[in-house]
Amino acid sequence: MTSEQALWKAPMGLGEFSAQGSVRQLVPDEAARRVIAKLYGLVSLDRLDAEVKLVRWHDGGQIDGRWSGSVTQNCGVTLEDYSTELKGEFRVRVVPVGSLHAPDPNVVEIAFDPEADDPPDVLEDNIVDLAHYVLEELSLSIDPFPRKPGVEFVAPEPEVELSPFAVLRKLKPGATES
Repeated sequence: MTSEQALWKAPMGLGEFSAQGSVRQLVPDEAARRVIAKLYGLVSLDRLDAEVKLVRWHDGGQIDGRWSGSVTQNCGVTLEDYSTELKGEFRVRVVPVGSLHAPDPNVVEIAFDPEADDPPDVLEDNIVDLAHYVLEELSLSIDPFPRKPGVEFVAPEPEVELSPFAVLRKLKPGATES
């Protein structure tokens, strides 16, 4: 368990998911945003809010989330701070241990279909931490090589290294600088 999960939690029991669904708003407080920013290498996490819809799914639940946030990062080229707006959506299904809908842990090889839904997450204790999924999505959206918009890295011209023979040639009487 990481520090941001310990600081910002939004637990919900699997039994609280209903067939008609419910909506929850998730917003970390300022102290939690500071810790999250530090852990993710941000200058600051200025805003993070999410809306999650919770619906019963078989013997588990489905979480449809929409989130947005504002992060301040340090440009890797100019070293200036700049802000970026991030947003995203996600869908996660969760099931209890022993569910018929849980992925088989004995399967070694899987067929990968990028268009298919992800397999459901198997919960250890029938408690879902909704904040965990929001933070997971946020962390995947943060640019690992931040660059302020419009800034391009221009590599410096390589220094021409003179060979020892070129240096000796310059010492020869009558040699010209080239």
